[in-house]
Amino acid sequence: MNVITSRSLTKAHLFRTQTRGYATISSSGPSPSLTTHTLGPFQVFDRETKRKQRDRAAYKNGGASSRTVDYVRDEIADRMMERLEDIKRKFSTIVDLGSCSGHFAKLLDPSTTRKCIMIDSSHGALHRDPDSEFEVEVERIHADEENLLQVINPNTQEAIVSCLSLHWVNDLPGILIQIKEALQPDGLFLGAMFGGETLFELRTALQLAEVDREGGISPHVSPMTDTRDVSNLLGRAGFTLLTVDIDEVKVSYPSMWELMDDLRDMGESNAVLGRRHIIHRDTLAAASAIYKELHGTEDGTIPATFQVIFMIGWKPAPTQPKPLERGSGKTNLKDVL
Repeated sequence: MNVITSRSLTKAHLFRTQTRGYATISSSGPSPSLTTHTLGPFQVFDRETKRKQRDRAAYKNGGASSRTVDYVRDEIADRMMERLEDIKRKFSTIVDLGSCSGHFAKLLDPSTTRKCIMIDSSHGALHRDPDSEFEVEVERIHADEENLLQVINPNTQEAIVSCLSLHWVNDLPGILIQIKEALQPDGLFLGAMFGGETLFELRTALQLAEVDREGGISPHVSPMTDTRDVSNLLGRAGFTLLTVDIDEVKVSYPSMWELMDDLRDMGESNAVLGRRHIIHRDTLAAASAIYKELHGTEDGTIPATFQVIFMIGWKPAPTQPKPLERGSGKTNLKDVL
């Protein structure tokens, strides 16, 4: 495991492990009807609370606090850009859904696209940084990411990207359908979202501390999507030529307290419906000790794992390559081997 960078000064160090899980190619199946989405998803997250958390984080100290903790989003945006650069195509416009402060959009240059449309539910995050920090023209739309088709017309976009926003969406199948509907035929969707192993160290430490001090547990880290589910959801939404892979970002902190401070300044505090609003101080102290005991390193720091699921899907088009029918091969594999 190699050290890459430290974007939070002395507070945190980033490590990278890459475990590209799998890549799948799928032919287009029947697309779920948009009327299914209108029935309403099961609500897991309090979207209004999440918006307020992200606004507070963006406005704190004139944006200085949130800029200090950009290191995770900036790292994931870099890795998304690597994947976009593998696609040898120039786009007239790219929609950045859940753009936050434009971590991905800032990496775009005129050789990739002419314009980026940034959409985010947090007004503070959306407008935190000036246009001068971007190399391409930017348009900012303050809107809920769950209602994409209210601000983007169907069949109009060449490419839609989403960098670390979808893990707070209540209806992930529904938003994937909306993304596909907003794309032109042969349009690209490139996304990154936190996976199920994200912050497992923090989750287990808090659970063990609560059991020990309070005799039960409550959710403090939001539920994340499993990698296998993402490929299935993309296929069900009607995307084809799917690619899904996994990366991990490991960040080291002096203690659990600095980790929780950074999560708050990122706007990534707990927003699960029915969550507890107060955790007893002695429970947190116990969780910090358990965290260091179970996961602490020799240099006295503690690691935090951010598992990231990267996904690529294309809206079906007649011009796309299609797999040959089963049994149509003319070369025996034994002859090749």
